[in-house]
Amino acid sequence: MKRAAPFSGFEFLIAWRYLRAKRTEGGVSVMTLISLVGIALAVAALIIVLAVRSGFRTEFVDAILGANAHVTVYEREFDPQTGKFDYAIDRYEDLTNRIEAVAGVTRVAPLIRGQVMGSSYDLNHGIMVFGITLDKLKTIPNVANSERSLGNIEDFPDGVALGSGVAKALRLSIGDRIKLISPNGIRTAFGTSPRVKSYTVAYIFTAGHYNIDQTRLYLPFAEAQSFFNREGQADQIEVFVSDPESVDDMTSAIWEASGDTAVLETWRDYAGGFLRALAIEDNVMLVIMIVLILLSTMNIISGLIMLVKNKGRDIGILRTMGLTEGTVLRVFFLCGAGIGLIGTLLGVLFGVLFVANIDAIFSLVNYISGGEVWDPSIRGIYHLPSELRGVDVAKAMGISLSLSFIITIFPARRAARMNPVEALRNE
Repeated sequence: MKRAAPFSGFEFLIAWRYLRAKRTEGGVSVMTLISLVGIALAVAALIIVLAVRSGFRTEFVDAILGANAHVTVYEREFDPQTGKFDYAIDRYEDLTNRIEAVAGVTRVAPLIRGQVMGSSYDLNHGIMVFGITLDKLKTIPNVANSERSLGNIEDFPDGVALGSGVAKALRLSIGDRIKLISPNGIRTAFGTSPRVKSYTVAYIFTAGHYNIDQTRLYLPFAEAQSFFNREGQADQIEVFVSDPESVDDMTSAIWEASGDTAVLETWRDYAGGFLRALAIEDNVMLVIMIVLILLSTMNIISGLIMLVKNKGRDIGILRTMGLTEGTVLRVFFLCGAGIGLIGTLLGVLFGVLFVANIDAIFSLVNYISGGEVWDPSIRGIYHLPSELRGVDVAKAMGISLSLSFIITIFPARRAARMNPVEALRNE
């Protein structure tokens, strides 16, 4: 007698019949439903977590790279007269030209950098000042192309450009005056007196990162040199490259162009700690979600064990009719795999819909809670980001289906090894 091929149509038919069977007919419809819901929720949760993870990293990196140098070059030269290291860059124009010649470098700008106290309307706020020229300021993406901005960046030479957080803290708008107070001012016989000077607010930007918007102010380069006593000098050279993710591969060439006294710092150096913490959190969340899916798939074992017990008589009859152990194993494997497949597809559908409407859902949560659930001062960005990637969806589906198929094998083998004589006798 010719044997049927594995996973023939009648095997699917029997498996489908068992899955649809009511409890009074020996089925496990309630357990099947519980398994479906559990797997669907677990898969949806995994997709949502992966999407938020991807979105959070992308948003954070874009905010950092859109307003900060990819590589910052300092000079560190020992002065034998004072016995101290001198960090000022005297020949900054020559250094700028040498770095610009490095392949892969897209923009180079000398900077003056210092911390001051900003004052307006009897309000005070700590500010990080960056001295830069107009043409270089216009090449900073998140500043020049800010989605929310006030004023005209072309007026920058006649004033200052500051973050929206600074403007809000000091109640400033375009045309208002901001007073900058630096403790390192004019040197006199009685010590160093603070330097105080007022500037007109010409441009207000939102860079997309809370800490940048809350602390940053740009001052015209020549004015910054005068304000911080850096005539003819620069504090650092900021470098932008074409591929920030591969910045480590370019540091050697930039250092060779900068000279032996140069010290380099990449964006990974000051943001690397956060990115590493984010990666660790991602791995922990992935393990938790896998455990959650595993617990959900355990319901498949319970359901199939009950199904095998209730269908003992049917198994005995099928075996006496000539069905092999392999056929019975495949029938019950299809039952469990079917539950896992349907639950996974429902989870993918729910997870994708949730991610696609995450802003509306979060707005609803904010409305119900009566406050701001998302605090940008803690998380650094202004909203919960999400980025749905096909590889993440495939990863969630792969994990769920793999666990479902593996879990299903054990009760299916039990059904296949059941003695048909004993099964009929017990009935």
